[in-house]
Amino acid sequence: QVRLVESGGGLVQAGGSLRLSCVASGPTFRTSTMGWFRQAPGKERVFVAFSSYSGGVIYYADAVRGRFTISRDNAKNLMYLQMDNLKPEDTAVYYCAGSLRDEILTRINEYDYWGQGTQVTVSS
Repeated sequence: QVRLVESGGGLVQAGGSLRLSCVASGPTFRTSTMGWFRQAPGKERVFVAFSSYSGGVIYYADAVRGRFTISRDNAKNLMYLQMDNLKPEDTAVYYCAGSLRDEILTRINEYDYWGQGTQVTVSS
């Protein structure tokens, strides 16, 4: 089993940047596909970004493509989400998630383990 802990959230003005981190404990991180999701107040949790276990396959939601960058460092059991040109509509709790399935995953029920989330607030 893998335990995930996110960090790096905070308050930022529109147009600013934040980098989220997700640290994993457990032996299977290096073979896990990983993703980022977010949940805005009163809304459902939605897909943001995906990385294959090697980092060779990456996929983004349309709302963040070109502004967000997902990356991972398997040697350190870390995954990142670099968020640039942030907008007020990016305000949400951001979650990292992992799965042992080797394919592009964008649905919540496709992931096996989750972090507790980190709050990102973008002011206008």
